[in-house]
Amino acid sequence: MSIDFNNTEIAFHLKSDSDLERAYFLFKMISIEPLVRIGTAATNFAIKAHLPVEGLIRSTVFDHFCGGVNEQDCIPTIDKMYTSGVYSVLDYSVEGKGEENQFDFALETILNLIEFSKNKDAMPIAVFKPSAFGRFDLYQKISDGKLLSTSESKEWDRVIARFNKVCESGKLNNVKILIDAEESWIQNTVDDLVLELMQTYNTDAMIVYSTLQTYRWDRLDYLKKIHTKAKELNFKLGFKIVRGAYMEKERLRATEMGYQSPICETKALTDTLFNDTLTYMFSNLDTIQVFIGTHNEESSHLAVDLMAESNISNNDPRVWFGQLYGMSDHISYNLANHGYNVAKYVPFGPVRDVMPYLIRRAEENTSVAGQTTRELSLIKKERKRRKI
Repeated sequence: MSIDFNNTEIAFHLKSDSDLERAYFLFKMISIEPLVRIGTAATNFAIKAHLPVEGLIRSTVFDHFCGGVNEQDCIPTIDKMYTSGVYSVLDYSVEGKGEENQFDFALETILNLIEFSKNKDAMPIAVFKPSAFGRFDLYQKISDGKLLSTSESKEWDRVIARFNKVCESGKLNNVKILIDAEESWIQNTVDDLVLELMQTYNTDAMIVYSTLQTYRWDRLDYLKKIHTKAKELNFKLGFKIVRGAYMEKERLRATEMGYQSPICETKALTDTLFNDTLTYMFSNLDTIQVFIGTHNEESSHLAVDLMAESNISNNDPRVWFGQLYGMSDHISYNLANHGYNVAKYVPFGPVRDVMPYLIRRAEENTSVAGQTTRELSLIKKERKRRKI
């Protein structure tokens, strides 16, 4: 089945003319790399100096890429998208916290989100990052195979308890739990923990999803290995599949520390691995359920074709598509228009606390070849169609 991702009338039908103009302005700015660097530095300075810039940030980049400052603030966005068949995954996007009270606060935030979601059909999925529930250095120490001290062992027990509380709540309230990926040097610890959670919670229903970053060349082999284990022990695997978010950091660390980079050598190899992994998942949908996190049209077309070839209905609950709020509306809304399960990741949180996420988003859009150009070309096409 062919879907026209160039249909901008469907892609931008929820955007007013002023929304469209703001999007054009933002992506035009993001396309200029020196401007992003200057803007990032200026924004960081303004926030650290406590200058009154929150209003400006809120009315421009924040409102384009984020749903609001809290759950209630996000409701208009959630309801608006749901009228067009697009679901919401609220993503508490406060980064860089590292204290026990902050981990407990993150836990309460996610539990509140699940409680918030259970009575809203538009929100069947919750998400969190492992580093929101425990110290990065603790994950790394376990990944490195180092012995934990008594206090660290107790600390790790608290991390495990936080994961379990979220998964228990997800199962109780029939809300799927997506657990994001981290850097490769702590991901082994995350993988082991999440696999145990899948074994516990993915028996009679699909609750827990891990994340595969396919810019790592070992991920399909890893999937096949644990798939064998899941079949032997009779539980289901759930995976969000993405290309990845930490490429430059991964390569730099590998070079500095003298080990083989875990990242595919080229973008083409990453694309091939993503598509091969997707194909493997669709060949095993009875035991592997998939959330396809991609802004790539070719991979989206591949998933649609694989579903058609296997007579999988467009709204089969085992298959979800996902994109970030504020990006790739041409994929999200055109898929939803054909009845596919589509969810937008909707970041939220206090403006100042979410700025590191927004800065990373701007930098990623600048560095990903073609992403910003594609967004701009589609916005220009829709402006022309509307004659604005």
